[in-house]
Amino acid sequence: MAKKADDKQYKLRLFVTGASPNSLRAIANIKVICEQHLAGNYDLEIIDVHQQPLIAEKEQLIALPLLMKLQPLPVKRLIGDMSDNNKVMTGLGLRIE
Repeated sequence: MAKKADDKQYKLRLFVTGASPNSLRAIANIKVICEQHLAGNYDLEIIDVHQQPLIAEKEQLIALPLLMKLQPLPVKRLIGDMSDNNKVMTGLGLRIE
């Protein structure tokens, strides 16, 4: 059973590599999850590492797509196309195990 986001504000950063199939899937999947479970309580920043390589270097990215949950703490990193809803929900702290 999924927890509600309550009034927590989620700050998310999704790193992708251009318009690759995995990147496009990750963008679509995370947008659906955010709208279904965090509507009105999230800020999603999408960063294409081809266009902004310095950010990728600074964050020491090793695999993409990568979703970073910056707020609420703790910071979490999720790798993949975000198609595993249970994994994403758990990473965002929205799943009761």
